[in-house]
Amino acid sequence: MDETVDPNLNKKARFTHLDDFKWQEVRRQQHGDRTASVREKWMEFSDKYLSLYAEWDAGMVVRPHGHNSNHVVFVLDGDMMCGDIHCPAGTHIALDKGDTFGPFIAGPDGVKLFEVMMGDPRSFPANREDYEKLLVDKGIVPLPNPPIDMPTWLKDTRNN
Repeated sequence: MDETVDPNLNKKARFTHLDDFKWQEVRRQQHGDRTASVREKWMEFSDKYLSLYAEWDAGMVVRPHGHNSNHVVFVLDGDMMCGDIHCPAGTHIALDKGDTFGPFIAGPDGVKLFEVMMGDPRSFPANREDYEKLLVDKGIVPLPNPPIDMPTWLKDTRNN
């Protein structure tokens, strides 16, 4: 052990590991004979921010939307499209509170993301008609949102 390290330096830091968290399936779609999903591990969830690790199945389509907070997305592995912008591993996307982006389409190998939302992480839809047309064009059927374990102080608004 290094004797020069201040013993008080990390007392308030919170250290966790991805393996300590359970998967939450947050979105689901029918793609022909297979189901595609978005799964997340919420590593820190408070009224200040949400940090999460996400895995999207190949071809998963997420509607254009915005968030009630600033939002950062970092592509760790795989790739996706955000509208007409290709987002390979290493892509950083920053979105200000109230702005919108998407639709997102996971690449052929899916995509893994790290995301942080600073404040209320709930989203709101944008461009519903274009999104619904995209799903029809791709033969994708949206399925009901799976139940999730939201904090008691925050209402699940995904079906609104």
